[in-house]
Amino acid sequence: MTDYDVLRVFCGPNGGYGNELGVVRDGSVLPQRGDRQELAAKLGFSETVFVDDPERGLIDIYTPTLRLPFAGHPCVGTAWLLDVPELVTPAGVVGARLDGEFSWIEARAEWAPPRTLRRYASAAEVDALDVPPPGEWLYAWAWEDEAAGRVRARAFPGRDDGIDEDEATGAAALLLTDRLGRALNITQGRGSQILTAPQPHGWIEVGGRVHLER
Repeated sequence: MTDYDVLRVFCGPNGGYGNELGVVRDGSVLPQRGDRQELAAKLGFSETVFVDDPERGLIDIYTPTLRLPFAGHPCVGTAWLLDVPELVTPAGVVGARLDGEFSWIEARAEWAPPRTLRRYASAAEVDALDVPPPGEWLYAWAWEDEAAGRVRARAFPGRDDGIDEDEATGAAALLLTDRLGRALNITQGRGSQILTAPQPHGWIEVGGRVHLER
């Protein structure tokens, strides 16, 4: 089996929860896309990253069924792991920085794959949702405290690839921040935390805590 690290990205304040991420630090061991896709499917994480140049931050991102030009939680986690000022993705160059316990990336909403952002009347309604049938990538959200920018969210990829619910989704948080035009403090899944902040010229920062599992 190819060597890889496992991170939890967007952990809660107590260090729990977060979305697992696989990172193959030496992407040269699997240079072919088909082999990378096969490993990503075998590992079964919502995303797996292959690092093709650790100094430049050149990365390649896969779900269990497809390759992504950009994704939020893989970029936040890999930037933390490599400790680099930027990552190079097929979508564009992602800025990166560490600030205390938080790892931040800076990206653009148009890089994120399309999602349906559906607002609900209350956090309780979001909590009560069942997993919808496959076919639509749904980000269900509601205000917990609108004045404070606190959001309750759950994410349902709808790909029918074994990931029925995404514990923490940076790209969807990026899209929601772009739509609302304000900084957000998002509680997603069982207890993951995602922070966002709009920046000048259409850029948006997305940040969270990262823990190395193994």
